[in-house]
Amino acid sequence: MDWQSIAQTLQDSSLQVIRDPQQVAKLSQDYFHFSPVLQEQLGDYRGDLAVRARSETDVLTVAQLCVREGIPLTLRGAGTGNYGQCIPLRGGIILDLSGLNRMLRLEPGLALAEAGVKMATLERQAQTLGWELRMAPSTCRTATLGGFISGGSVGAGSINYGFISDAGNVRSLRLVTLEDPPQILTLRGEETQAVLHAYGTNGVVTQVELPLAPLFPWAESIIAFPGLKPAAEFSRALSFSSGIVKKQIAVHADPIPRYFSALQPYLPQGGSIVFTITSDWDRPALADLIKRHGGTLTDYQPQSGADCRGLTEFCWNHTTLLARAVDPTLTYLQVFYGDLERVLRLQEQFGEEVMIHLEWLRVAGNPAPAGLPLVRYQSAERLAEIIRLHQEAGAVVANPHAYTLEGGGTGPLNPALLDLKRRADPFNLLNPGKIEALL
Repeated sequence: MDWQSIAQTLQDSSLQVIRDPQQVAKLSQDYFHFSPVLQEQLGDYRGDLAVRARSETDVLTVAQLCVREGIPLTLRGAGTGNYGQCIPLRGGIILDLSGLNRMLRLEPGLALAEAGVKMATLERQAQTLGWELRMAPSTCRTATLGGFISGGSVGAGSINYGFISDAGNVRSLRLVTLEDPPQILTLRGEETQAVLHAYGTNGVVTQVELPLAPLFPWAESIIAFPGLKPAAEFSRALSFSSGIVKKQIAVHADPIPRYFSALQPYLPQGGSIVFTITSDWDRPALADLIKRHGGTLTDYQPQSGADCRGLTEFCWNHTTLLARAVDPTLTYLQVFYGDLERVLRLQEQFGEEVMIHLEWLRVAGNPAPAGLPLVRYQSAERLAEIIRLHQEAGAVVANPHAYTLEGGGTGPLNPALLDLKRRADPFNLLNPGKIEALL
């Protein structure tokens, strides 16, 4: 491939082209290094050049060139994913969509924005109208809307709204195909399911329309318990307390709290910690529940309206980030436990080799404990054995040490995803190598 000629063609179309090897290498990676397995498998992959798009017209220009020249195209938002979604397995062009950052419409209950809008920006603007994101990842400050749609799934707020793929959480998507010639599609309602968490394999998302949630006067709590069992039972009781409005419930078993250096004044040594974000209006009911379960409230702070702040950044996969900053040998799993009894049995089985970190979310309408437990990594073989033992115990594992959609999922691919892939990317140019069915 004559990359000098390709770069000149793109520059002639007023596109920003990046050829510097260090910048291209940076744009070719995400946080895949959370997994020592992926780090070994994916560490050497790079794109040949990167392009920063600033408009949907720019995206169409790149798509037309890729179709004409048969160039693989890998999409990138902020690169905050953990599974190698934006790592180009076959080189080609990295398309940075962070420049598509316009808010197109914002009204009570609804937002329409370009894919490169930062989720924190959307959150901040929605709050001025008394609304907020239904769910936001711990990377909210830097993550883009399109990146979350294409690579994320849950976050703060999922105790109310479940997964981003649950019906009603995305109103519509606009995307560019890599047909000959490329087309612009608008998918609505159930049609959007084919694009959600698809790693950008079946279309270039350029706009997202999604419903918002009413903004409550949120308050953050840190609650200490003598062990995992009372902490977990309290978290379950809070999850099922319909009269207490909440947005976030996380449980960190000892020794995980030791990794949170910024919070040490509020974290007694030993025991387990529960982080919650609940309505300040419900403070008396929360206090009663804490007392009933033998917890100790060590900090209570009403939020000031700032976006994506505070305890959220100690939850979800930010827990893994903070722990790895202290001990880079740690890695993690993604587990759907089903019930707390299974959680306690697995803790007894593995001890501190697998440190329990629970996140409550709504699954099929009901609160359920999921987890991002920290794992003391020994070898790929031992990690596979830990996954197998979790599965034998009845837990469902979404393997974060696999870079394909099938490998990292919890079941068969949505047939609509493959149908859209065949229609919108008939030459298999979009993020090739991430769908096992097409290998």
